[in-house]
Amino acid sequence: MGFHIPSTSPARKWLGFVAAVWVQAISGNNYTFSNYSDALKSLMSLTQLQLNNLSVAKDVGKAFGIFAGLASDRLPTPAILLIGSIEGFIGYGVQWLVVSGRIQPLPYWVMCIFLCMGGNSTTWMNTAILVTCIRNFRKNRGPVSGILKGYVGLSTAIFTDICSALFANDPSSFLLLLAVVPFVVCFTAVLFLREIPPSSTPAEEKDEVKYFGIINVVAVFIAVYLLAFDISGPHGTVFSQLFAAILLILLASPLFIPMYLMVKNFIRSNSVNLDFEGNNIAAVPFLAEQIVEKKDVGVVTKKEMATVPVIGEDHTIFEAMRTVDFWILFFSFLCGVGTGLAVMNNLGQMGLAMGYVDVSILVSFTSIWGFFGRILSGSVSEYFIKKAAIPRPVWNAASQILMAIGYILMAMAMPGSLYIGSIVVGICYGVRLAVTVPTASELFGLKYYGLIYNVLILNLPLGSFLFSGLLAGLLYDAQATKTASGGNTCIGAHCYRLVFIVMAIACVVGFGLDVLLSIRTRSLYSKIYASRKSKKSAVLS
Repeated sequence: MGFHIPSTSPARKWLGFVAAVWVQAISGNNYTFSNYSDALKSLMSLTQLQLNNLSVAKDVGKAFGIFAGLASDRLPTPAILLIGSIEGFIGYGVQWLVVSGRIQPLPYWVMCIFLCMGGNSTTWMNTAILVTCIRNFRKNRGPVSGILKGYVGLSTAIFTDICSALFANDPSSFLLLLAVVPFVVCFTAVLFLREIPPSSTPAEEKDEVKYFGIINVVAVFIAVYLLAFDISGPHGTVFSQLFAAILLILLASPLFIPMYLMVKNFIRSNSVNLDFEGNNIAAVPFLAEQIVEKKDVGVVTKKEMATVPVIGEDHTIFEAMRTVDFWILFFSFLCGVGTGLAVMNNLGQMGLAMGYVDVSILVSFTSIWGFFGRILSGSVSEYFIKKAAIPRPVWNAASQILMAIGYILMAMAMPGSLYIGSIVVGICYGVRLAVTVPTASELFGLKYYGLIYNVLILNLPLGSFLFSGLLAGLLYDAQATKTASGGNTCIGAHCYRLVFIVMAIACVVGFGLDVLLSIRTRSLYSKIYASRKSKKSAVLS
């Protein structure tokens, strides 16, 4: 029989999930703009407003993610991954040619197009990964979202630290990594990532929880490892190369889960002469899976009898947009991710303005602590749904008010406040992303989830434009002085103080919206809790 993996086996599903983790670990390149923005500013003699609008162009690429959402219901997962990898290779590849001096700086509007392509590439990768994995592990949406979004958060630190270890923070080498590494990893994931029927027995669900716990531990270890490298000061060449090699081994270590399942399946198939191909499960159409999911949520209204779906059932994007809950979720998401992106896009300039010598460590801090926010909030929110029926948006509300405190700390500009603020913002931004992903699937269903997810992340370019392009850019330029090269610069805490105050107010508004959504969805999460509790009681009896 050999080590043939049946198309519906758990080993195949977990091999796909490990490939998804790898893709997410390299798909956070949109958050690395601060690492090479200063090189672009100097090379192209840009004002801060022009530089911020370049970062907005990068984030505008996410607005075209709606095409990835539409494609997710029409194209197979490998095709979506290939589109994203090729687009990213072109977008970041051209930026590398410019920064490395291999070609002359392109016109400003042309650079905007290539930054937009780089930004859009990640929407194809993320759509392929999130839609496929949440469908494959729909009983554990919180941990799936937390782990995948956590690795997106770590990817900034992974790229930053590898570049620091091997290339001494050279911006052109950094852009070359952004162009080549995601391209290669996505081509690898194409071989393994497929949509596979979810677990159908309590034993399989229990195994999923156990394996997610193992991957969580590995991810936390990677985050601590990266953090230790960041705070341990300058390193020699040999030490840095050893750091990079160990990091790659750690990233590959989750492969032991599908390998273990393959060996387990091989031993079982040789000892028992039975056919466990699972054809009956494989034959279940996806729509039938959705009906099972609706029963799990406890929605009584039958689909064929309902003219308008209720919260918890499958919604088309137009049906979702006709609900109050969608717009509460949309605008609260804007308040969190919009302000968070403004910090990430301007962190390099913020650090220089406030007198910090090494701004790359601020970028890495935001990434690593963002990871902890993502991975912990996914698992914690899932736990409290199962144990106490606490609505998932409660965690978004908590993150919004904590983020507001972080912005106030930054505005005060006390010694070290930017370090503390970047950590707080990183954690809260991570919570916001990881919690909103499963919340949307629970409110509006999985059938059209790819498109609904990409409409929600329109907040990324919109928030980047409002808070980074307009707010931060205009207020910085109002305080800045002209330089001899034609750009401008600002030194001092006053450069961004008003920006931080406005963003703190926006987060307070977002807090109010999240509290409102928590109240409105209490009945839904009570039904989820009751359904899971009754199912568990039935299994035990």
